[in-house]
Order: sequence, then structure tokens, then C-alpha cells
Amino acid sequence: MAESYIPVLVLLGVSVVNAVGILAATHILNPRRPTPEKDMPYESGMVPLGDTRARFSIKFYMVAISFIIFDLEAIFLIPWAVEMRSLGWEGFIAVSIFMAVLVVGFIYEWRKGGLDWE
Repeated sequence: MAESYIPVLVLLGVSVVNAVGILAATHILNPRRPTPEKDMPYESGMVPLGDTRARFSIKFYMVAISFIIFDLEAIFLIPWAVEMRSLGWEGFIAVSIFMAVLVVGFIYEWRKGGLDWE
């Protein structure tokens, strides 16, 4: 049984040696000549403006969290849609409850102004 793990261990060893070799090669072959232009942050070809510690509005984070929640909804709905016929009415009722909870949360967020960009 242990001999079946030998190819996995060989692959793991080759991967580690490859990673260490690439890191060592970049440090050996890369001439480090810092200049003010090279050390400046790169922002899509634009010269950076303002302070890097600028505060973001909480609304940005609220929309981002909402996006993640509704992405997770899609992740749960796709397998259900694939197996919808075999799950029957119990599966339909379970997904209906799941969707109802999400709709209530969405309406709550909408009413609280979590989706408004002012």
C-alpha cells in the first residue's frame, strides 16, 4: 500500500525543488538596481495621487459582501437545478425556503440603503 504513494512523493519532491530553484534563480540572475521610478507604486499606468491610507466608504464593503452572498446563492442553486427532478417536492420546498430567506435579507439591505451609492 505504501508503494502507491511513491509517485505522489516524487511529484511533491520535484515540485519543491522546482519552486526553490526558480526562487534562487530570480535572486541570482536579477540585478537589483533600485531607482525612484522603479520603487514608485504602479497603478494601471497612472501616477499615484493622494495618500495610500485613504478611507473607503462603508457602502463599498456592504456592496462587496452582498455580492459574495449572492455568488454563494448561485453556487448552491446550480447543483439544485441539475438535480431538481430527482429531489422532488422536498427539494423544491427547501430551495423555496432558502430563496425566501435571501429575498428577505435583500429587501432589508435595500430598505436600509446598503445598495445606494451617494
